[in-house]
Amino acid sequence: MLRFVFLVLGVCALANAQAEKRAIVKLVGDTVHGNVTFTQEREGGPVTVEGVILGLPGGLFGFHVHDKGDITGGCLSAGPHFNPYKKSHGAPEDENRHVGDLGNIESGNDRIARIHIVDSIISLSGPNNVIGRALVVHGGQDDLGRTNHPDSKTTGNAGARAACGVIGILEEPNAATSLKYSFIWMALMAMMASLTLSE
Repeated sequence: MLRFVFLVLGVCALANAQAEKRAIVKLVGDTVHGNVTFTQEREGGPVTVEGVILGLPGGLFGFHVHDKGDITGGCLSAGPHFNPYKKSHGAPEDENRHVGDLGNIESGNDRIARIHIVDSIISLSGPNNVIGRALVVHGGQDDLGRTNHPDSKTTGNAGARAACGVIGILEEPNAATSLKYSFIWMALMAMMASLTLSE
């Protein structure tokens, strides 16, 4: 019976380990471009957004997930911010924010923006799933809904859309990930063997 319990727990742990999801987007604009990845280690957990965007001058720039994964007519085709709960625009840490509100990214004087964001609202599954939607970097700073500008509560007055791309599933037959799963499985087998020998 004890062996069965350990086996069930082990299978659950393995399934949880394999629940990691990743997505990627290639951002394209007239003078701005880059690649950004989204990683969610477990369902319901935070999403890590990482990447590099080239071509933005030094400063802060609005960074949002938009509702539609349609860029056939340029970035304007992506529609408004992803906002399934009909909230006002805000900062990433605000309770009252769009799901797609990721705040600002910072570009250096070398025209390189290095991105590392951990967000607990967006997801790679469920109702807050951003896969299939568009990621947009704007040409101006997002005011995070904190000014009296008429666009503050909808777009953060972040200006024109400098680059965009559709967020897609990243297939990852990753050797390191596969090795991690192999070690988990071998540990389970070793545990089972020791339990068998002890009986």
